[in-house]
Amino acid sequence: MHDYAQRLPVSSSAEDFLSKLDEAKEILFNSRPTEPALRNGLNFILKKLKKPKHHFEQNHFLELISYYKDKYYKMIQDSKKKIAEIGARRIPYVDDDDDYLIMTHCHSSVVTAILLEAHRQGKHFNVISTETQPRLQGRKTAKELLDAGIKVFHVVDSAMRWAVNHYEVNLILIGADSVTSEGTVLNKIGSRLLALVAHEEHVPFYVATPLLKYNPQTSFGVIEKIEMRDTAEIWQNPPKGLEILNPAFETVSRRYIDGLITEAGIFASSHVHTYFTKLYPDML
Repeated sequence: MHDYAQRLPVSSSAEDFLSKLDEAKEILFNSRPTEPALRNGLNFILKKLKKPKHHFEQNHFLELISYYKDKYYKMIQDSKKKIAEIGARRIPYVDDDDDYLIMTHCHSSVVTAILLEAHRQGKHFNVISTETQPRLQGRKTAKELLDAGIKVFHVVDSAMRWAVNHYEVNLILIGADSVTSEGTVLNKIGSRLLALVAHEEHVPFYVATPLLKYNPQTSFGVIEKIEMRDTAEIWQNPPKGLEILNPAFETVSRRYIDGLITEAGIFASSHVHTYFTKLYPDML
């Protein structure tokens, strides 16, 4: 947003300048349909710029964009730190690593922050991670945990149910790319399969996410979209006539989620709008 604003021609009024930024915002919104954290950030910056207290001068507005961008980034980092502290409390102290097993899917910086914080506190546990096709983001999770000294078992996505059946999984913890007003979570494809496995095997299933990944528009009937990604991720030179589908995310119903772990605490995912409103009224 800041780089784009710098390239804009000099405007004679705030209305003209902000109108161009609104146009850019819509383009960015459409570029990543399943990215509410981006949308919340852009809305946060633009709403701050539109406050009547700001006297228009283009260079001053550029400074404000940079200021509020950094402020929003700090909000995200602070929320992740708080979630790590809260989430780590959900992991108990046990005598031996093999006595507690946590399973996760894909890569979530929030999930790894929780696990690393729990490990820092001296809690013993092992982790099962999935490879996460087609881009193999699960390998990043495995490497980060291994580097910290945590034992990791790595499985292919289709072995999720097998892993839970053959190992005594105590907790399943995933991240989120988006949360709707109804408490539905959108996360990497495969997340719903893991949630169904957790439900079948009676394993607690938690989602760790900053509230900034909540999409307020869903409370007004807007349906969160599933991003379809480049088919070359799956097969670069497929046979002629083959149609490849590459959905990046899928939904996980609130009925399968034991709790949402956020910077506001742990609660039922259906309460997300209430907590978002309390913490971030400027983004509504």
